[in-house]
Amino acid sequence: MEKERVVITGLGVVSPIGIGKDAFLDGLKSGKSGVSKISSFDVSNYSVQIGAEIKDFNPENYIDKKEISRLDRVQHFAFAAAKEAIEDAKIGSDVDPERVGVYVTSGIGGVITLEQQILVNKERGPSRVSPFLITQMIIDAIPAYIALKYGFRGETNAAVAACASSAKTIGLAMLAIERGDLDIAVAGGAEAPFTPTAVAAFAVMRALSRRNDDPEHASRPFDKNRDGFVMGEGAGILVLESLTSAKKRGAHIYAELVGYGTTTDAYHVTAPDPTAKEVIRAMELALNKANVKKEDVSYINAHGTSTPLNDKNETFAIKQLFGDMAYKIPVSSTKSQIGHLLGATAAVESVATVLSIEKGIIFPTINYEEKDPELDLDYVPNTPREANVKVALKNSFGFGGHNVALVFKKFEG
Repeated sequence: MEKERVVITGLGVVSPIGIGKDAFLDGLKSGKSGVSKISSFDVSNYSVQIGAEIKDFNPENYIDKKEISRLDRVQHFAFAAAKEAIEDAKIGSDVDPERVGVYVTSGIGGVITLEQQILVNKERGPSRVSPFLITQMIIDAIPAYIALKYGFRGETNAAVAACASSAKTIGLAMLAIERGDLDIAVAGGAEAPFTPTAVAAFAVMRALSRRNDDPEHASRPFDKNRDGFVMGEGAGILVLESLTSAKKRGAHIYAELVGYGTTTDAYHVTAPDPTAKEVIRAMELALNKANVKKEDVSYINAHGTSTPLNDKNETFAIKQLFGDMAYKIPVSSTKSQIGHLLGATAAVESVATVLSIEKGIIFPTINYEEKDPELDLDYVPNTPREANVKVALKNSFGFGGHNVALVFKKFEG
C-alpha cells in the first residue's frame, strides 16, 4: 500500500511573544523578545532571575471555569493551542473520531502543581494533598484531556525526549498517518516550568543565561557572548492530516511534513558529542526519508539554544553535512525571541517554520551582535528576510543525547 502524504492543516500557539498564531507571527516579524524578569515568584536571591513567561494568558478564554483548578498550567497552555489549531483546521463532525489521534507531550509535565502539593503535604499533612495531583502532573494526561474534550478516540501519545520531546511526538504522529493508522493527528507540545525548584535546578547546572540586567538581550544564539539559554513556557500544536483526508474536507494546507529522523548520542547525560556524528545522522535520516537533496534545503530552523556548546556543535554538524553549501543556507533560531520552551520548544518552532514556508519570510536570530570566529554561517541576524522557502529542516536536540530532525516542504498538489 502506498504511504499517505502528510500535510499541515491547522496551527495553534501560546508563546511569550504572542498568544494565537497571528499574534505569534507579528511577534516573529517584528523581532520581539519575550524575555523579562521572572514575575511568577520571588527571584531576588536567585542567580538567574529572567525567563520568557506568558504574562497575559487567561485560561477562562479556553477552558470551562470549573475545570481550570483541576488542571496544571501546562494543560491550560496545551488545550488553548490545541483549540486554536483544531478550529483553524475546521475539524468538525464530518471526521471519524476513531481516526483522529492526539500526540501532545511535555518535557517535565505538571511541575507547578507537583511542587505546590509537596509543600501542602509537608505543611498541612497528607490528607490535604489534592486528589487531582496525579492527573495534573503526569505528561500523558495532556493529550488525554484534549482527546476527552473533543471525543477523539484514535491513539494518544506523549513521547518524552527532554528538549526534543515535541519534535519526536510530531514525527511519530507523521508515521501513524503515513501507515494509515490515522487520518488526523493533533500534534505538538506544552511546557510550564516556572517554579522555584525548576529554575534553581537549571541555574545550578549553569545551563541558563545570567544576563539579569538585560533580559531582552539574554537569549543570543550563535553570538560570541552567549552564556546560556533562557527558560520559556507555552505550547505549539500542528494538525497533521493525510492528504486524502485534507482534500476530502477541502482543508487549507499550510505545508507538507515529509521527513523525520531521530538518533541518540549515547555519549553524555547533558553535553553533546563533540563529533556531532549522531546529530548529522538524524539530519541525514530526515532528508533521506523526505527524498530531499541537500542542495534543495532552503532554510534551517536551528535548535540554537544560546549555550556555548550547543550552538558550536550544531554549527559544526551543519557544516559537516552540507559542506560548502552550508554557507548558502539561512539558519536562524526562534529561541532568540521566545527562549527555550524545553519539551514544547520544537512544536512552537515548527509552527514558526511552517509560517516561514507559507508567508515567505525567514524569521531572524535576534541579539546577534558579535561574530564568533568558529560560528560562521548565515544566522539571519536581527532582521527578518523575505525568501521562497521550499524546503525547511527543523533541528531539535535534548539532554540525554536525543536528536530529532524534521523536514517541512512547500505543498505542491
